[in-house]
Amino acid sequence: MLLPRILIIAVAAITTVGAVLADLVIPDLAAQHAFNPAWPPHAKFHDAQYMVMTVLLGLTGLALALRPGRNTLLHAAAILAIPWLGMIGALLFPATATYDPEFADRTVFVLGLHGQVFMAIVLLVALLVAAAVTLRMPWSSPPGHERYHSPA
Repeated sequence: MLLPRILIIAVAAITTVGAVLADLVIPDLAAQHAFNPAWPPHAKFHDAQYMVMTVLLGLTGLALALRPGRNTLLHAAAILAIPWLGMIGALLFPATATYDPEFADRTVFVLGLHGQVFMAIVLLVALLVAAAVTLRMPWSSPPGHERYHSPA
């Protein structure tokens, strides 16, 4: 299960650091989020909440991806999909947008999609591939967890 594990670990790493880098650390992007003077304190609170949540989900997914077993990989993939599905789902709410109008000239689009939405789709596809490959691989018990099969 090397390929699924590598994909899931890569998504876990991106999930763990991505929002913090984009919303707090990288100056041009942070100016649109945590350091945006136009954002009221409550909006900044929810941005901080999102950053903390993605770090926790990323670390949880990483911890699971490093453990043996098919189910732990599938659980890791499901947990890591949460913030990316949440990002896409947020677009369904009224009056939401992927960027503020004053940053339209600094917004990156890839194949017509906002850069974050494009990245979310790529990471979700990676998780789907990892889950599909994991489900297609033969299952074997980790050492010490052998199943007892009675003779027929």
